[in-house]
Amino acid sequence: MGLFSRKNDDTTPAATGAVNPDLAALTGDYTIDPAHTTIGFVARHAMVTNVKGSFTQSSGTLHLDGADPSKSTASIDVTMNSIDTGSADRDTHLKSSDFFKTDEFPTMTFRSTSAESLGGDDYRMTGELTILGTTKPLTIDLEFNGAATDPFGNERVGFEGKSEILRSEWGLTWNAALETGGVLVSDKIKLTFDISAIKNAA
Repeated sequence: MGLFSRKNDDTTPAATGAVNPDLAALTGDYTIDPAHTTIGFVARHAMVTNVKGSFTQSSGTLHLDGADPSKSTASIDVTMNSIDTGSADRDTHLKSSDFFKTDEFPTMTFRSTSAESLGGDDYRMTGELTILGTTKPLTIDLEFNGAATDPFGNERVGFEGKSEILRSEWGLTWNAALETGGVLVSDKIKLTFDISAIKNAA
């Protein structure tokens, strides 16, 4: 059942009192909840440590098909000025012409082109990621975290995902050489996705 199955552990909605929904009931259109969604990244810094950051503003939609996960789709828009690495100076640099050029390219987008079940709670979604006006393919491995009705009556689904990119493929090439060898910022960037989405009213 892949995308819409549920693990039997203490963290699932079923274990916390929520009713395990019928798979067909999950089929439908959803709106991503930006207050409970995080698009994150990790970059190697100075060859020895990691810098973690996230984008605090995003929006998007999902279409889930409980009978045929391959018909599921996703569309996500990320506001680049919402970048947060815990350092105001670093965030300002990342917004500048050295990196994201947020004045010229305010949004990063992902548009899915295909989806597949990998078995269990896992599936894979492939699509197109656009940064700095450059569009390249991106594959995201996702885990379905469950579905539940929240205290306000919203039907929610949750996913966790991960992927990796080479930032240079999107024109993000700024760097600085280190005296000891190597570069200040890694080319490989790890992406993380924690997504909560609310089912649209019929």
